[in-house]
Amino acid sequence: MADKRNIIFIMNPISGTTRKSGVSKIIENTLDKEYYDFSIVETKYRGHASEISEAAKNNGVDIVVAVGGDGTVNEVARSIVNSNTALGIIPCGSGNGLARHLMIPMDLHKAVEIINKHMIHDLDYGIINDNPFFCTCGMGFDAFISMKFAESGKRGPVTYLENILREGLKYKPEVYEIEDENGKSSYRAFLVSCANASQYGNNAYIAPQASMSDGLLDVIIMEPFDMLDAPQISIDMFNKTLDRNSKIKTFRTRHIHIHREKPGYIHYDGDPVMADADVDISVVNKGIKMVINPYADKTKRQPNMVQNAFSDFFNDISNMRTDISRQGRHIHILNKILLKRLNNL
Repeated sequence: MADKRNIIFIMNPISGTTRKSGVSKIIENTLDKEYYDFSIVETKYRGHASEISEAAKNNGVDIVVAVGGDGTVNEVARSIVNSNTALGIIPCGSGNGLARHLMIPMDLHKAVEIINKHMIHDLDYGIINDNPFFCTCGMGFDAFISMKFAESGKRGPVTYLENILREGLKYKPEVYEIEDENGKSSYRAFLVSCANASQYGNNAYIAPQASMSDGLLDVIIMEPFDMLDAPQISIDMFNKTLDRNSKIKTFRTRHIHIHREKPGYIHYDGDPVMADADVDISVVNKGIKMVINPYADKTKRQPNMVQNAFSDFFNDISNMRTDISRQGRHIHILNKILLKRLNNL
């Protein structure tokens, strides 16, 4: 067919937790070859996905598909912003934050079927200090946990929750001066996070109401919390109720400038880097084309029954704070029980 679309699948053979040995065959057997001319390229080193994507964009390739985890997705996406080349995703990672927000199926056959539908939308992306991001960026405890997560050697929601419970009680809050189009405010906070999409990955929702098509970033400011708050904050991330937590302040904006007490880590889509005390964050409205799921139903982004039960459990604990505060050791027991139950999900 003269009007066939050109599509390149960029596969990271070592990313995430999914074995890649059968992925090529799934692509070959499932992709609509009457509609697409396709090729599959494996990355050989860090940054290779960016090089392949840049060349594909310059050659007018219609779609570049990231086959891998969040790192591969971000490498590809950053290379094709503000172009006519669209991003597709076959999620093979451990977090799959952007894929989950877009409700791309985790089943690989179904993910390829979504590409066959060829529904492409212009969506937003963010920039922090000249670094593009697509899900979230942040500083403070947010960036600190990203660093710990990267160092942990393990992936998945339990690792993320474990880091929050273990490290959160030791972390020192900072003072942040935040300026947007409505003025300047000062906050003593554990973290400041900006979300273009709703979650970090693993269904941990930092900004449950975030949209990639509204031209706005959701800003999340988490006030200092104690050991009584840590389990509830953790569960609220997985339960899509973080925005209702009393320790959280949120607002929406197109651009913010943040001044903090000293240089420190920031992260963009989970990649931690050192940055100056002053940080600029903005959104680029409809700056990237993405293959989306035409069957996505946002109402189905719901927590499961076990997550609801944990949330209710810790809300009950919150109502008994006075009694529990006299017996701090009980909190450590509760944390162990929580982690044990999550490990069994």
